Amino acid sequence: MARAYSSPALVNHSFRAYVWAAAFGTTSGVEFDRELLFVAALLHDIGLVDVFDSHTVPFEEAGGGVAWVFAAGAGWPAARRARLSEVIVRHMWAEVDPVEDPEGHLLARAAALDIAGRGVDELPAEFRAEVLARYPRSTLVDEFLRCFADQADRKPNSRAATSMRNDLASRMAANPLERSGDA
Repeated sequence: MARAYSSPALVNHSFRAYVWAAAFGTTSGVEFDRELLFVAALLHDIGLVDVFDSHTVPFEEAGGGVAWVFAAGAGWPAARRARLSEVIVRHMWAEVDPVEDPEGHLLARAAALDIAGRGVDELPAEFRAEVLARYPRSTLVDEFLRCFADQADRKPNSRAATSMRNDLASRMAANPLERSGDA
């Protein structure tokens, strides 16, 4: 589904988010449900895609709803579908308690690393380089900023709007993952 509807840059970001999240979980001893985290990572930004964008709710809530429907089609029980949606919504929170929501915590940390470089030094440079070689960043910065600016314009009370007001563009430009050889 991610590949069918998202751009290659957004798909690669989603795969990197899973890899970074799983690495954080493994190195910090946070136990997590791999399938739940994988599906959440692959669909966490699906609400930014035009066909799934909502003009009434923030992209993470729209994406959580789309993921819920996807999981229903895959036969997931209602409680697991709700957890998937919750993880996707929480990936935009500033802090997610790892005890209460390990997958949400890991996805939030991973997305912050991939988008703004937060915590990049917590993962070995060789590992980061390997992941970036497999899932290149490509046009992610331009595409992501365009999507967030659009979200901010239409949804001024959203977390995307807050990110834009907090100079997301500068943080993305300063992300060490954007500089070749510094990964």
